Amino acid sequence: MNYRKTLIACYLGFITQAISANFAPLLFLKFHTDYGISLGRIALIPTVFFLTQLLIDVFCARFVDRIGYRLSIVISEIASALGLAGLAVLPGLFADPFTGIILSVLVYAVGSGLIEVLVSPIVEACPFENKDAVMSMLHSFYCWGCVGVILLSSAFFFVFGIENWRWLALLWALIPLYNIYNFATCPIERLTEEGEGMTIGALFRTPFFWIAILLMVCAGASELSMAQWASAYTEAALGFPKAAGDLIGPCLFAVTMGISRVIYGRYGARMNLHRFMLDSGILCLCCYLLTALSSVPAAGLAGCILCGFSVGIMWPGTISLSSPRLPQGGTAMFALLAMAGDLGGAFGPGLVGAVTQRAGDNMQTGMLAGSIFPLILILSLLLISRKPRTP
Repeated sequence: MNYRKTLIACYLGFITQAISANFAPLLFLKFHTDYGISLGRIALIPTVFFLTQLLIDVFCARFVDRIGYRLSIVISEIASALGLAGLAVLPGLFADPFTGIILSVLVYAVGSGLIEVLVSPIVEACPFENKDAVMSMLHSFYCWGCVGVILLSSAFFFVFGIENWRWLALLWALIPLYNIYNFATCPIERLTEEGEGMTIGALFRTPFFWIAILLMVCAGASELSMAQWASAYTEAALGFPKAAGDLIGPCLFAVTMGISRVIYGRYGARMNLHRFMLDSGILCLCCYLLTALSSVPAAGLAGCILCGFSVGIMWPGTISLSSPRLPQGGTAMFALLAMAGDLGGAFGPGLVGAVTQRAGDNMQTGMLAGSIFPLILILSLLLISRKPRTP
């Protein structure tokens, strides 16, 4: 069976998720000026997106095994395509354009949440060798999707003008639209037979699973605390102009994160995953401390960019550590791990922002608070034995 086709469909799935997560934020100021939407309401857009993903994570843990992987992942691509296309159309159909934007975000967030939960177990169920390396390479496509969305959208706006953003939304919608066919026709296996996967209660009675949940919370928080504040940090703390801050901060962060995942994807068979994650956690802690404590702008910028490399292995690595230890974990395990990562991604940036505000808008103090996440991740990894244990 052509499992390579399955892998390509999953690659495009993560690229679709990157489009869903990163395209609308590029238009926040455009929404503000064109539709007169306050920045406070615009700030609700990412909140709605991530909360919807969290609800989908919970839904998947309980119901996806009954619905089936193929139907669920095809629905994810349909929802992503409809949501992105709706972003171009729906705001003009409502008296309050914000209503149309939020409806579009809700629809493609459903697709994004399903992709986040389902793509990893679909690949895990395929008969590939060195699955932890394959998993790392798979997750690198989210990073390349982020970079592509930022760079290609910026190029489109430069050539055709940002006023034509609706056409770009329709163009981005073509990727999930095409991927519907891929997922409908590629071979898809199940991780466990129906009724044989661990229940949510059984997972939470397993001590290792609690460590895995903690790892995912810290992985999501370590990644998104830096990623979401990278642009503001390069502007406020390092003095870069906004346009340069947008490209140097989030874009280079995503590039180095992707490089980390590709390196492990290519050479993972020769590496010890636990050791690679532990070393990455130590590097992540050093990067946070460098951005928080350094008075040299170049050093702070280096810390910001290298942090992307350090967090690259954390999310896929935790999945790869969990699969052999919980071989009957099934969809519930992947869904709850994704939920934990999303919780960290929601809580981490909020903590950095709150501490920054209390410190008189001092971004470096906020980054110092964010260093708690890689520290907890390091301690959690030290609790895990290197040999897989089955429940």
